[in-house]
Amino acid sequence: MQCWRLDDGRQTLVLAARRTRLPEVIYWGAPLPATDNLETLADAHRLDVTGGMLDENPDLSICPEAVRTFPGQPGLILRAHDGTPLLPKFCYAAQETTEHSITLTYADDANGLTYRAEITLDPDTHVLTLTSEINAETPVHLHWLSAPVLPAPQNSEEMIDVSGRWCGEFQLNKTAWSPGIRYRENRTGRTGHEHFPGLIVLGPGATNTQGEAWGFHYGWSGGHRMVAEELPDGRRQIQFGHAARMETEPSTRFKSAPLYAVYSSDGLNGIAVSYQRQVRDRIVTWPDATRARPVHYNCWEAVYFDHKLDVLKDIADRAADLGAERFVLDDGWFGNRDDDTQSLSDWEVDPRKYPEGLHPLINHIHSLDMSFGIWFEPEMINPNSNLFRAHPDWAAGSEDQILGRQQMALDMSRSDVRDFIYERMSAILREYPIDYIKWDHNRVLPMPDAAQTRGSYALIDRLRAEFPQVEIESCASGGARIDFGILERTQRVWLSDSNDALERLKMQHNAALFIPAAITGSHVGPRICHTSGRQLDIRFRAWVAAQRHMGFEMDPRELTDDEAAVLTEVTSWWKHNRAWMTGADILRLDSADPAVIAEQQAARDGSRFVVFAGKATTSAQIAPRPLRLTRLDPDAQYRVTLVNRNSVSTLSRGAPALKEGPMTLSGQYLMSQGLTLPWSFPETMWVVEGERL
Repeated sequence: MQCWRLDDGRQTLVLAARRTRLPEVIYWGAPLPATDNLETLADAHRLDVTGGMLDENPDLSICPEAVRTFPGQPGLILRAHDGTPLLPKFCYAAQETTEHSITLTYADDANGLTYRAEITLDPDTHVLTLTSEINAETPVHLHWLSAPVLPAPQNSEEMIDVSGRWCGEFQLNKTAWSPGIRYRENRTGRTGHEHFPGLIVLGPGATNTQGEAWGFHYGWSGGHRMVAEELPDGRRQIQFGHAARMETEPSTRFKSAPLYAVYSSDGLNGIAVSYQRQVRDRIVTWPDATRARPVHYNCWEAVYFDHKLDVLKDIADRAADLGAERFVLDDGWFGNRDDDTQSLSDWEVDPRKYPEGLHPLINHIHSLDMSFGIWFEPEMINPNSNLFRAHPDWAAGSEDQILGRQQMALDMSRSDVRDFIYERMSAILREYPIDYIKWDHNRVLPMPDAAQTRGSYALIDRLRAEFPQVEIESCASGGARIDFGILERTQRVWLSDSNDALERLKMQHNAALFIPAAITGSHVGPRICHTSGRQLDIRFRAWVAAQRHMGFEMDPRELTDDEAAVLTEVTSWWKHNRAWMTGADILRLDSADPAVIAEQQAARDGSRFVVFAGKATTSAQIAPRPLRLTRLDPDAQYRVTLVNRNSVSTLSRGAPALKEGPMTLSGQYLMSQGLTLPWSFPETMWVVEGERL
């Protein structure tokens, strides 16, 4: 028997292997005593057998092997170079272990294959990072390679995965466990609105704030495959890897992307906080980690393709007066880009719109103490473009493919394509003082291909190496490329093309299960939302944007004096609090009223918090239900203040104390009874600050 163990004080992971076989995870959950005998645990883990079964249950190993009569989805499917199916049988070869990492190597000498699994546990974020790798003596074809396989608990009743659509990302789906497979595969070639690569397995009775939960995220931008399988004997396995058949060429080496996994004993918030900290503190690399997150202005929904220098200067003046600190010039500045049918890939400044180049605009923006950002869509090309006319073979896919937004994808697996785009982009970045790129990706690929994603990564990495001071936002028709793989190379994501604050309220709430506020762009949109047609009050729009990395994306010329005053006030509040909120943990609250979507952003040292309680629709009851807070010191006293009590409606006729001014309450009271908020209309937000005394 061979056994391995990882601990971080919040969880224990135990692997065990009989003889020379691949190991299986025999325990993953609440921390076990250091005195537990691991071989005894392995024996205790063994299942009984009965009639109609094999004489022994095949191991649910970190890479289940078909050759060992495993009855479920195998962890690896290979073919030899001539197409012959391979059925590897791996045996122990070597190991490397540290206090927080295990690296195991297994060999199949008959087929000339080596399997290597790496598992590391971050003792601060509590996130496990798992990768698998196959090496072959001669080239082989890969159909499927899972990251190291983890078990799911048999007492779980349901799981949560994430779907969505354009302008409706991060929708949570609960699915009951049943015999067979919950199978999701994204073959669009990018992460996708529809298939965020995440899964949460719920323990019995788990909520946002209590109960056990297990989280999974696959850090890859090119399309993934998820298998959540219940075997005939009741055991359950979770597999994540690249979408099947993504590797079109034979090779001697294949490696999975990292699978990020975490166990929580305090509900979904335990998973959310771990992932938020992992992304913010481990995965994202900041051009300047000491720089405050700037208030963002994007001109897209103000002017679209109609760029006029005097108009943009006027808009910049107004944005600066509102508190903006960065101005982003969106689509329409290059080639003959008067609409979305032309000029993608012609990355040269349009002399018709900018006869003196971008310098006059950038100089004006800098005179307002704002930095300057610009939009690119580097991986795409319009058939109506100079580049396509010169190199039609650089477009990926067939000649008669269906276009998306009147465009095709460039073949990023080609080094000559990457070199060309790099030279065009770097020329712009060298000539102009640009500190931000909005990097868009507005269509799915015509076919899945892992080489495309690796090529895109290579281009971003090359540009970041030459221009390390430039921050990059990942945008893909909104939230279609949000994953930990792209976040190794970028510092911000555009969660959705919808600036509808009501839709954003729920999307942001759900996305917080995986991503922190510091990298989540959220903008105050126009009075009438361009994607939903909904008209929302400026107070609601501003406070929803203030929940994340705040920005504006409307024409500021439309604002009334009252709207401008409100937006300026909320922006000032955000600036005053951003230093601590940037590193805060976002905790989803269990609201007793389904109409209320609420979260508590808490400083890591417990010194302060802010509660955002958004009312999405009409409540079933008349008076607001108390809103319980979480993760406070029960014995401490907290001074709580309703920040926006001036927004109280005249229909709020009672006298809850928060309407009158600050209160001092114990953490125990706030967690057991909760906040009693004033009555409010739907599509409004209460904001409550708390400070530990």
